[in-house]
Amino acid sequence: MEAQTSRGRRWTGYFPAYALTLALASLLLPAVPSARALRFELQSGHTKCISEDIKLHAMAVGKYTIVNPSESTPLPESHKITVRVTSPYGNSIHYGDQVDSGNFAFTANEEGDYLACLWAPDHKPPATMVVEFEWRTGVAAKDWTNVAKKGQIEGMELELKKLEDTIRSIHDEMFYLREREEQMQDMNRSTNSRMAWLSFLSLAVCLSVAGLQLWHLKTFFERKKLL
Repeated sequence: MEAQTSRGRRWTGYFPAYALTLALASLLLPAVPSARALRFELQSGHTKCISEDIKLHAMAVGKYTIVNPSESTPLPESHKITVRVTSPYGNSIHYGDQVDSGNFAFTANEEGDYLACLWAPDHKPPATMVVEFEWRTGVAAKDWTNVAKKGQIEGMELELKKLEDTIRSIHDEMFYLREREEQMQDMNRSTNSRMAWLSFLSLAVCLSVAGLQLWHLKTFFERKKLL
């Protein structure tokens, strides 16, 4: 592609290249993992958990808040939750005790399913609260507004930077899926091999039992002088 940018170089006017770049950005940017904004009800005395599969060294940010049922009155004291975010190996990433809102951010040191559990303490009478939960990972977790401000990046350069990170994310995702596919193939081969050995073992046991039964019947008939 002729229209390229690098540090310290300003764009010079290739309008068709601009259009092509914007077209590519419009096609690839929707492939970026979007923010997972959820809104759900949580009853007192109950727990709800949300899992997210995060790759190694990927960035993740999240926030949660209890929606006020009435804007004209303060949030009821009963509307408090306890939130814990844990890694695939059970390490604690974030913990909030009896809070109505909070946020967390981390870089994944372990690969796999991270778990966010929200628990509401029991109340009499029971209370039902609405919780808004958002979890962003990968490219979607970056604060592009601050990136643009810190780097004094113009709109076109910001879109190109997003496009670059998107392509890198897609590239990493393809290699990650390839590794997972190889792991699944190895597991399938190992399972098939074990099933084959188990089948041979079962066949050997069945033949052995059948031989013992024939030998026992022959001995019995010979002892009874029926043969």
